[in-house]
Amino acid sequence: MNQDVLLVGTGALATLFAARLGEAGHSVHMLGTWKQGLQALQDKGARILDADGKERAYKVHATDDPREVSGAKFAIVLVKSWQTERAAHQLKLSLADDGHALTLQNGLGNRETLTRDLGTDRVSLGVTTTGATLLAPGLVQTGGEGIISIERTQALTPLVAALRSSDFNLQIVDDTQSLIWGKLVINAAINPLTALLRVPNGELLARPMVRRMMASLARETAEVAAAEHVHLPFSNPVSAAEDVARKTAKNHSSMFQDVRRGAPTEIDAICGAVTKRAEFHGIDTPYNRTCWQLVRAL
Repeated sequence: MNQDVLLVGTGALATLFAARLGEAGHSVHMLGTWKQGLQALQDKGARILDADGKERAYKVHATDDPREVSGAKFAIVLVKSWQTERAAHQLKLSLADDGHALTLQNGLGNRETLTRDLGTDRVSLGVTTTGATLLAPGLVQTGGEGIISIERTQALTPLVAALRSSDFNLQIVDDTQSLIWGKLVINAAINPLTALLRVPNGELLARPMVRRMMASLARETAEVAAAEHVHLPFSNPVSAAEDVARKTAKNHSSMFQDVRRGAPTEIDAICGAVTKRAEFHGIDTPYNRTCWQLVRAL
């Protein structure tokens, strides 16, 4: 059954989701503020470049006015963490009274920000390791097939079906904190280093010194997760981070893409959040702290 899906965001992941959902026959609406992205999506649709270099385009309804998409039953939040508060205000206007929002964002605190405006029972948590590189406004290239993990809730059953029909690799989980901290380990280990060195994910594994730094970032974040009494979805944080870097070897991380175009990054919600929670527990995280400061310095 085809669904109407609202995507909050117009960046790499939002464009990828729009193209995949559109290809499966679902009606896609996109809500954002990036003028060039909105214009490209309105004029040319959500475009995706496949492995053979062939470009495919799918019609979407893109707007910066939340009232144009009012009454939305399902929304997927794909904006940067520093944009979450704005997204929450927009969704308050666009989401139906019985509508539900799913956040697939990076970092800590996004769900809490959304629930302040929408209410606890209207927001669900998920994470994704799917990679995407924005080649131009409205044009995206897949950077590696990852997994979308979503907390178990009946409210999202139609949206889960829509995502599965769009060839996304989905899993339903019970422990949401495990979800968010597991993704945080991966983000902290990969994103800042790719942004600072301006290299694709796989290059981190090819440089011995950088690979050791990546391992230290993963271990530090896992130590803070343990102090938070979070059971991670993997036993070895270093192997988990390296596995994602390997599977998304050609992908440019979202933080690398942000730095390259001079946009704000999510470093505060990733390495910054790890550092602050570590301080609370009396844990030293020199690698996370240094990456936090260096990426902010950019």
